[in-house]
Amino acid sequence: MKKVFIISGAGLSAESGLRTFRDSDGLWEEHDVMEVCSVEGWQRDRVKVSGFYNLRREQLKSAEPNEAHFALARIEKKYRGRVWNLTQNVDDLLERAGCQDVIHLHGTLRDLRCEKCKTIWDIFYGSQEGEICPKCRTSDVRHNVVMFGEPAPMYSYIHKALIESGLFVAIGTSGAVIDIANLADKSKKSILLNPKRESYAWGGYIDDYFDLFIQKNATDGAKELEEEIDRFMS
Repeated sequence: MKKVFIISGAGLSAESGLRTFRDSDGLWEEHDVMEVCSVEGWQRDRVKVSGFYNLRREQLKSAEPNEAHFALARIEKKYRGRVWNLTQNVDDLLERAGCQDVIHLHGTLRDLRCEKCKTIWDIFYGSQEGEICPKCRTSDVRHNVVMFGEPAPMYSYIHKALIESGLFVAIGTSGAVIDIANLADKSKKSILLNPKRESYAWGGYIDDYFDLFIQKNATDGAKELEEEIDRFMS
């Protein structure tokens, strides 16, 4: 049975108005990333870090899924049980588009996590301020997004998806966090959907490692990608 492994990055949601760290006006340019997205930053100033994620939830509330999100939902529905849908994004736009089997590699923005009993709960798009754990009633809670300097347990799914799938698809990711070029090199067949060529750490360009490079934004290339996946799965 043919399976497809899809991994998406910030470029998938950028056209929904969610700014990315890599944009010229992105979040890294307004914040020192180590202050708001690292374990050290969290330990140093929890109020600042919590405020950062409160603002991101507020931004997410007004965002809407785009055509690329809906295309992935259609693919998942059409090939139920045959699609590994992994995302580096912490937003809920894939779910709002209709996806049901999303694996969030870096956690989820809407959720909080208790630091004592590890309970996770959904606060939707609200503020963390005043939240207490619904199970153990402590106020020792934090955002449920993986920070620099801590493990990302969901990464274990990357290897499993790669082993089981005959087609690897990368959408809207530069490969700066997860080495998609290496994943493509290990795949039987691979497709990259990204608007621009990205340099690879070991030389050349990331798209050199893929069998097909759809050099378009996620929404513009969604239909072509869907057709390519249909062709592979048929």
